Amino acid sequence: MSILGLTIKSILNRRLTATLTVLSIAISVLLLLGVERIRVEARQSFTNTLSGTDLIVGARTGDINLLLSSVFHIGNASSNVSWESYEEIRNHPAVAWTIPVSLGDSHRGRRVMGTSRDLFKHFRYRGDSPLVVADGQPFSDLFDAVIGAEVARKLGYTVGQDIVLSHGVDTVAMHHHEDKPFRISGILAPTGTPIDKTILVSLEGIEAMHIDWHNSSAPVPGLETSAEEARAMALQPTSVTAFYMGLTSRMATFRVQRLINEYGDEALLAILPGVALQNLWQIVGAGEKALLFVSGLVLLAGLVGMLTTVLTSLNERRREIAILRSIGAKPVHTFLLLLSETLIYTVAGCALGIGLLYGGLLVAQPLVQSQLGIYLPIGLPVFKEVMMLAGIILLSATLGLLPAWRAYKHSLADGLTVRV
Repeated sequence: MSILGLTIKSILNRRLTATLTVLSIAISVLLLLGVERIRVEARQSFTNTLSGTDLIVGARTGDINLLLSSVFHIGNASSNVSWESYEEIRNHPAVAWTIPVSLGDSHRGRRVMGTSRDLFKHFRYRGDSPLVVADGQPFSDLFDAVIGAEVARKLGYTVGQDIVLSHGVDTVAMHHHEDKPFRISGILAPTGTPIDKTILVSLEGIEAMHIDWHNSSAPVPGLETSAEEARAMALQPTSVTAFYMGLTSRMATFRVQRLINEYGDEALLAILPGVALQNLWQIVGAGEKALLFVSGLVLLAGLVGMLTTVLTSLNERRREIAILRSIGAKPVHTFLLLLSETLIYTVAGCALGIGLLYGGLLVAQPLVQSQLGIYLPIGLPVFKEVMMLAGIILLSATLGLLPAWRAYKHSLADGLTVRV
């Protein structure tokens, strides 16, 4: 009988212990590969949120704060950009297009973003993918709204339905704009970005909602301007939270960035999205390394547990080994028997761990995308994951040398001697 066949029969004879050993290794592999997969895909998801935008401009603050508030809708901007400054920068010869963004309102915990129809023309994500209105059309009326796919799915909204927006971004808003309801004119196709959880309206619509607000104070009840009266007004935005910018030439990026950062009329900040993301990863990089380190320790504990199991069973199997030696097995065969046992445990644990990982991805993918906006693709293991698995097997083989060497040193006489 071959060494491999003999090893498998020996493992089956101790199937309960073997199953628990394989399961502990599988859980360790699942944790290590899961943390790595989530880490990589979280970065990729953040990177794919905005493509083709050369600069993001907002009130002077930190570059990460501006990126998170204007693109990922995390946190709030410290101040706004005046409409006059926005128009002056927009009309610069080096500027090809701009997308204004106005934040500060919400609907049932979902962000409302005021913008222009240029968003549907110039916004890109995941390479060169544009926004697609899957149902209906982009906003054209003052009180039209286009909602993200996640908003439509979670809240059960359809085209033509009326919704009431609220002042503020808290889940429990302080004031509802009930006198000026919006009509859903379109529903976007899923993007896997924060846009899925956003409600898009026109900048003029934002102005119409706040036409009676003065110094952040709510209008006096009974004296509000009606929706029809607002429709007849020439509404002009007074400020925007931030704006995305595309340039006529990438060579002008740093020149325009310096011009905006040194802008004399108000304190502005222009950031490169890719550079700001790199700064963000430097901050969260320590946490990522800590997670991987802890996962590595869990894996090491699983492998040490396997080593302990094999070593513990050696004393019980001394007679088994001695019988094998007595019927012609050489010391090297005993060595290979114990080494192959540790490798079988590890390979089976890795296979089970990968199976658990993909099963978990199937279950968690829609939940993670809807709650965190992170898309977790279900594909074959990438090169780094394969190298991790190879490293696990190599480490297992190294640890397996210890019980294999001890079995090798057992003599026939020692195995046949009954110890009292």
